[in-house]
Amino acid sequence: MTGTGAGDRNAVLRAMVIMGCSVSLFPCSDAISKYLVRDYDVIQVTWARYLFHFLLLAVALSGFRALRWYRTRRLPLLVLRSVLSVVATLVFIIAIKSIPIVDGYTILFTNPLLIVALSVPLLGERVGIHRWTAVIIGFTGILFVLRPGSGLLELSALLALVAALCVALSNIITRIVSRTDHVLTTALYMATVGTAILTLLVPFHWRTPDWETWAWMALTGLLGGIGHLGVIKAIQMAPVSALAPLSYVQIISATALGYFVFDTLPDAWTLAGLAVIVGSGLYIFHRERRAARAVS
Repeated sequence: MTGTGAGDRNAVLRAMVIMGCSVSLFPCSDAISKYLVRDYDVIQVTWARYLFHFLLLAVALSGFRALRWYRTRRLPLLVLRSVLSVVATLVFIIAIKSIPIVDGYTILFTNPLLIVALSVPLLGERVGIHRWTAVIIGFTGILFVLRPGSGLLELSALLALVAALCVALSNIITRIVSRTDHVLTTALYMATVGTAILTLLVPFHWRTPDWETWAWMALTGLLGGIGHLGVIKAIQMAPVSALAPLSYVQIISATALGYFVFDTLPDAWTLAGLAVIVGSGLYIFHRERRAARAVS
């Protein structure tokens, strides 16, 4: 029994390391996108990102044998989730084109708060006073980042908030489809539908890239794809409740990239907002984990 327990703990620790490393790749992908949209349309950059993400998944799932992962009982929901993912990616890239990447991620981290708020009307879940309080306090953190009237490009910040809303809705749909579909099915539909939608749009926004730009475009998709595969692997190894807080590890790579690549650092107001938002999110994870234990 002791050996089994130690093995389980080691598996969880490995999953946590994989999760932390995997989510740290997402800001890298976004930073490349932020760099590319200086010269290329956001539609084209996002299309390349989804295309190479799709190709990576297709290879990882062994070519045509990947077709079995398309079997689903929730096709409309998976398509809707994929559309939300495309919208979230597009508006977030537009947002961080004008604001520091750390500011964008700070606002994006409100999505766990939005999930709690939306789970009541959409999932019929009951949310107690503790989690509602955390949601309200968390949203006050946005005011630290937005600072109305401070001169910050508020439209871009609001676009980041729209991205957070799309991510929250996408995650709620994920909760529903996970009851019947494998997580790889969800990931494959996201990459496939996203690539298809953007392939229809990209001819109207095309500018022929040079080989160096193609390499950067490929890298942004591969980093995102590797990150998603890593998250899937981690989820297969350990409970989501143990891994969810590690999503905030992204802020480390986002801050490092902001400083070393774009010569920006979060100011005191952004750091204060980040602390409030992340603190509220972590408290919500704690309450949900406690509630799950009580039920089991």
